[in-house]
Amino acid sequence: MMRRRILSAVLGSMLMAGVAQAETVNLGITQIVEHPALDASRQGALDELAERGYVEGENLAIDFQNAQGNPTIAAQIARKFAGERPDMVLAISTPSAQAAAAALQDDTPIVFTAVTDPLLAKLVSDMDAPGGHITGVVDAPPLQAQLQLIRDMFPEAERLGVLYNPGEANSVSQAEKLQAMAPELGFELVEVTASRTSEVMGAARSLAGRVDAIYVPVDNTVVSALESVLKVSYDADIPVFTGDNSSVERGALASLGFSYYDMGRQTGAMMARILDGEKAGDLPVGTVEKLELILNRGAAEQIGYEIPAEFEEQAVEIVD
Repeated sequence: MMRRRILSAVLGSMLMAGVAQAETVNLGITQIVEHPALDASRQGALDELAERGYVEGENLAIDFQNAQGNPTIAAQIARKFAGERPDMVLAISTPSAQAAAAALQDDTPIVFTAVTDPLLAKLVSDMDAPGGHITGVVDAPPLQAQLQLIRDMFPEAERLGVLYNPGEANSVSQAEKLQAMAPELGFELVEVTASRTSEVMGAARSLAGRVDAIYVPVDNTVVSALESVLKVSYDADIPVFTGDNSSVERGALASLGFSYYDMGRQTGAMMARILDGEKAGDLPVGTVEKLELILNRGAAEQIGYEIPAEFEEQAVEIVD
């Protein structure tokens, strides 16, 4: 009798373990490179999932893959996920999302985040009704407002340097929009490009003596090597403005943008809705609307600039 009870208990435990295993969600995460903005978006998504009942180590298994800034590796990661067929793929950045979309052409839900222009990247054909199995949240920076900030803080500035990777569709989109906006605010745009992080320093140096300010868009390659741009700016007393707020903490002078962590939380909420039964293609592509001004006093001191009080009063955070 005792042996039967023990056997029954063992079988019961095995059945329960099987059920628990069946209920585990397998999430593949592909990220083009690790830098503070993208890392914050990933953490925000995971925190939101946890609050909604999908907890890593309990009912959520995560396979995180970093492409180390290489689109070829991003494609390899996407093919890996295509073979393993996870329950969902979170694609962080435009190159990673494009690679995932190309490799996972079945019904595996793909949710992207930190993608600037999903239409240009051909991830979706309609922002309000994506259709298919792909949706996500865009990080399109408020370019007009950011250019206005540069104009307001530096009224005498004439030439604005922009540094980006021409191989990133999101960066090309931003550059084209800046070309149209800059003359309206009295800027002559000076564009330089860097296809790899190792080229960023040289590209930044080419701007020294030619521009009055530098704008770094939401570009994974340049943001990954931001310290190279900052070294040039400090040596030449050139202010650096960025499209993402997290770069201000690293030494840029200012940014008027949004929190990538909050964007990640918004992405995580979308992911949870899909895991709960909704179809990815039925969820409109999300946007982040809340803007925050971040300033860096230390960066201002490095270039001999005193931040006017009116901007400090508007800032939600001032880094010393």
